Amino acid sequence: MDNNRLLSINIEIDGRIFPLTIKQKDEERYRLAAKMVNETVSRFRKTFGNQESQNILAMTAFQIALSNTELQNRTDSSLFIDELKNLNDDISDFLVDKKKK
Repeated sequence: MDNNRLLSINIEIDGRIFPLTIKQKDEERYRLAAKMVNETVSRFRKTFGNQESQNILAMTAFQIALSNTELQNRTDSSLFIDELKNLNDDISDFLVDKKKK
């Protein structure tokens, strides 16, 4: 099966349907993202029930963007730590080789 085949799906966010054309291989990610948005909207509606939909959606977008930046920072830190480990290994190997000579 060709995972790059285009697929038409409907994503529902806060009761509104959005038709999308995506790669078939990405369908699960899109549906998961929509689920996360709807769960966040629901949580904000319970907490701030008297707010307009536009405000709830704005707070949802902000919450998800904030989570994304936190994830990016963690990923960036992980890459930095991995690079430091690689450098440490290289230095250790160099010192071991130098001792042998």
